[in-house]
Amino acid sequence: MTGLAAAGRLLRRLLTRRGAALSLAFLVLVACTALFAGFLPLDPLRQSIADSLKPPSLENWFGTDELGRDILARVVYGARTSLATAFGAVFIAALVGVPVGLVAGFYGDWRDSVLMRCIDVLLALPNILFAMALIAVLGRSQGAALVAVGVAGIPSFARIARAQVMALRPLDFVTAVRGFGGGPGYIMFRTILPNALSPLVVQAIVLASIAILLEAALSFLGVGVPPPTPSWGEMLRTGKSYLYEAPTYAVLPGIVLTLTILSFDTIGRALTALIDRDETDAVRETAGGRR
Repeated sequence: MTGLAAAGRLLRRLLTRRGAALSLAFLVLVACTALFAGFLPLDPLRQSIADSLKPPSLENWFGTDELGRDILARVVYGARTSLATAFGAVFIAALVGVPVGLVAGFYGDWRDSVLMRCIDVLLALPNILFAMALIAVLGRSQGAALVAVGVAGIPSFARIARAQVMALRPLDFVTAVRGFGGGPGYIMFRTILPNALSPLVVQAIVLASIAILLEAALSFLGVGVPPPTPSWGEMLRTGKSYLYEAPTYAVLPGIVLTLTILSFDTIGRALTALIDRDETDAVRETAGGRR
């Protein structure tokens, strides 16, 4: 079974799990709402000081903030910021980390040592401090936050890709491709990588949840996406000053943020359990065949 076929089979099995299916449905809802927010009657920047800190109502479902802006509108548009950061960070981390892991695992020798020592240096740096330092150099913007979170995720992709290469390289189908004249690039990217997609997809989902949390943490600390761009972390930072006057200001965006992260985490855990079960079944079948 090819990597793509295995990924499709995993998705179908994932939907049979109630928690994972509900989490996926919630993420689809959040993504669709963020994607089509421009077609909704929501304006995250419209201010009305006279309507500041209003409680939830039929007109403003989540209430209003200190400037009279609709909190629901800012939550919806804040989803754009969080999801864009998550997917952008995963793309950067995979784009750099996967080739590094493939080269390190395939060749071994000094290339493996040099590349993995660089990865170890990134691993030694706390993600939040490294992201803050990088933002200090690049400047405070959504692009800087995206790059900072993405660079912090490179080591995880590199280590998983390296482990998969080392596990698949001695197998017969890789040896056959090498025997037919396949070059290193072809073997790494056309033979091994498609068969290593499942754990990399799981890591992408896990990193997406980490990226959303890290972006929110940076905004909460005041070094993330600059206002007036809506951001869940920025709303939590500002809303904590009005917990007594308008508790829903910080609580409702916090609930959406928590549910989003939990949904990614639930899907990642479910996929990990399914992959582990498949590997266990494969080992049992191999042991049974040898008998």
